[in-house]
Amino acid sequence: MALHRDIFWVGRQWAVTGAGIQAVDQRLRGVLDIEIARLWDDDLVQSRRAKPGVNAADFDKALAVARERFPQASGPDPIIAQFEALGVIETPVVSPAMPAMQLRAEGRLARFLPQWRIRR
Repeated sequence: MALHRDIFWVGRQWAVTGAGIQAVDQRLRGVLDIEIARLWDDDLVQSRRAKPGVNAADFDKALAVARERFPQASGPDPIIAQFEALGVIETPVVSPAMPAMQLRAEGRLARFLPQWRIRR
């Protein structure tokens, strides 16, 4: 996965972005990336740190910067949040309201309006 467009810190091997901690090496395709919601999951952090080829000092610095940038949410219980992430507990889906479609063709000649077609 490509680096997120919001980059807050870049080290030799890791970067803190708007998506969390991401590996700078794009050949890994996001396998070692840590999302913002899982920054405080110590088991995940330790498993990423234990991977072969990980620069531990750079990873620790990235983790410190990310945890400072994205503080732990003191809202719901983390165990409930894990079950919600796995889909065990369903959360209500809020559908965004679609804006009303406005046609602005008043006072124009129809032959000069752009044409559109529905493709099947």
